[in-house]
Amino acid sequence: MKFLYGKHDFSGLERSRESSWLLTNGLGGFSSMTIAGEAARNDHALLMACTQAPNHRWNVVHRLQEILAVGEQEVFLSTQQFAEKASENGWKYLSFMEVDGLPKWYFQYQGAQVEKHIVMDWEQNTVAVRYKIVNESGTHCILRVRPWMQFVSKGEDLFPEQRFSLSGDTIESAGIKLHIASNALLRQEALQYETLFYSYDDCDGRRPTGTAAAILSIEKEIPAGYTGLLEVVFSLEEEPRCFEDVLHRAQHRRVNLLQRCGLKGPLARQLAESADAFISRRDSTGGSTILAGYPFFTDWGRDTMIALPGCTLSTGRYEEARSILYTFMENERDGLMPNLFPEGENEPLYNTVDAALLFINCVYLYHQYTEDDAFVRQAYPVMERIMGRYQKGTEYHIYMDTDGLISAGEGLEQLTWMDVRIGEHLPTPRHGKPVEINAYWYNAACIMDALAHVAGKDGSQYHELADKIKSSFRKAFWIEGKGYLRDVLSGKSDEEQLRCNQIWAVSMPFTMLTPEQEKQVVEAVGKALYTPLGLRTLEPQDSEFHPTYGGPQEKRDLAYHQGTVWPFPLGAYYLAYLKVHGCSGEAAQRVRTQMEALVSALREGCAGQLPEIYDGENPTVSRGCFAQAWSIGELLRVAERLEKINFEI
Repeated sequence: MKFLYGKHDFSGLERSRESSWLLTNGLGGFSSMTIAGEAARNDHALLMACTQAPNHRWNVVHRLQEILAVGEQEVFLSTQQFAEKASENGWKYLSFMEVDGLPKWYFQYQGAQVEKHIVMDWEQNTVAVRYKIVNESGTHCILRVRPWMQFVSKGEDLFPEQRFSLSGDTIESAGIKLHIASNALLRQEALQYETLFYSYDDCDGRRPTGTAAAILSIEKEIPAGYTGLLEVVFSLEEEPRCFEDVLHRAQHRRVNLLQRCGLKGPLARQLAESADAFISRRDSTGGSTILAGYPFFTDWGRDTMIALPGCTLSTGRYEEARSILYTFMENERDGLMPNLFPEGENEPLYNTVDAALLFINCVYLYHQYTEDDAFVRQAYPVMERIMGRYQKGTEYHIYMDTDGLISAGEGLEQLTWMDVRIGEHLPTPRHGKPVEINAYWYNAACIMDALAHVAGKDGSQYHELADKIKSSFRKAFWIEGKGYLRDVLSGKSDEEQLRCNQIWAVSMPFTMLTPEQEKQVVEAVGKALYTPLGLRTLEPQDSEFHPTYGGPQEKRDLAYHQGTVWPFPLGAYYLAYLKVHGCSGEAAQRVRTQMEALVSALREGCAGQLPEIYDGENPTVSRGCFAQAWSIGELLRVAERLEKINFEI
């Protein structure tokens, strides 16, 4: 898909910040700024390099200052707000900007046109920029580009007295060397600093300012009536490729990616392309991983297991899926899967009750796509350990109760995806028996039974366990007269809160409810929690409902799961809706129509991406991460399902 942003999108500095763009390099590094080219967050960067995939990130080139001189007149083409001086207002001279896989800008000033093109190299810490200057002004013009740098770990600021040195075409600071290749003149300048203002961070209660340094500029003069190119490549590689090579590699890779995914509809193909941003190498395990979201998150176990089916299986990336699952198999401990992977000498963190059960689901789905029996035989012993430890009990007070249902969590433990903690307070503790965990548990037992013959095992014990879970689940979770499920069996007043977690009791491959109960759950969720951009985490009528998400950290955390809209459960809702309506043409057409809302959503926040969350009352502006893996992955699964019913989107 091509996303266009015209003059109405650049009617002011604030308006120009409503969307951003994102390029990634498969290492955890990325390039991302607003559509006007502003660093409106501390985490924005032209080159956010990653020296050890995927977590050791360095904000190297924070932004570019661009000045166009036409005769004696100078204007900024760059846009930036500062803490201590007037803003650069390049947005005024933007004719339009587009993102069609790669971002491109078109500026015009007094007869001079400038086209700007940015591309990031795959599995390299390299960003290449090309400016095409068409000078029809009647006089000479000069384009001057000044890189403003940080050379600090992602999220940090320049440390006091940080030094930068320039030797030839290499800048060095904090042990990092940045190589610059250009077809234009590199001019050394006296070291200077500036203090940027981050509007997004200011709204979220984060540090609102940051410092950047400059030590050189790059310029190109174009005589009247001529066209010229200014190309510059910023790289941590000692011998960076030229712009044309980087561009060719990116274009070739994109074509192959879209061919491999096998999807036909424009929205489906865009989601497949969007998913590519999250798949990364992980050096510490030697395999692949899925990053949870940009610009804040790295890879988490739960997020990976939710995002994996859509981001890899629906897109035909079976090798990456297998690599990710192998990584988890090697790190299983006491029946649990890591929630956070180790860095350096640190140990993995296992504080999640759902990742291990979702791992079993991913193995099953992987086998459905690939019929890879050999992999199942390797994975099955790990799956058996998970099932065994969940029955006997493992860390974090996770155990199977006498009724066959899973109970988890005590004290300040945060084990489900609703895992916010504010000091000594858990806004959504969910200790006890969460509904989606027991839906995953039943699904896992059925999978163990279904795959037992592939592994050469007897699955009868799992068949018996599944029957017990089904009987107990129906009795304990179904609320007669209300037509929906309890959210958690805790013995507290929050048991019957209407939340989106119950939708997974309908959408998983194996489910426990009667067809009529499943239909009622879908209807209840659709009536109270559905929005075109995601499901609310709590119905608006609840006294604990928070209509908006924003402000300081504590305020945001209080709203995070108390009504805030999340796109990723929308995937389960649509799959459940199709299921309870027999995947009929009428149902598929309705889902297809509703998913058209995603086209405009992909244009807001980050071009081509879906965010982490929206406000609960009126979901119009993206919040949190502007690009979230499980948001893309889960809706990819719906797009794939629709195509199988012959409804392209």
